[in-house]
Amino acid sequence: MGVGGGHWSPKNPEQKIIKRVIALEGDIIKTIGYKNKYVKVPHGHIWVEGDHHGHSFDSNAFGPVSLGLLHARATHILWPPRRWQKLQPMLPPERTPLHSDQE
Repeated sequence: MGVGGGHWSPKNPEQKIIKRVIALEGDIIKTIGYKNKYVKVPHGHIWVEGDHHGHSFDSNAFGPVSLGLLHARATHILWPPRRWQKLQPMLPPERTPLHSDQE
């Protein structure tokens, strides 16, 4: 977990967005401003978040994302050139799931 993934926007099927995968199906996550303070990610879904909390259109706005919308895995930042880098699988410590079925 923790590496960004490209997926279709749940609000606009013509748009692709890239977000960090925070939780997998079965995980319990503490949300940031979602309608429920805690969410157990349902079967067949993931929880995604942008890196700029409060300024990101992510699962905290639209909820768990169906795996069917997941399109690809982001591996590098290419633009702008000053930000060229390989993305590392990292999950911010404050965003780890409270419980994970993956353990």
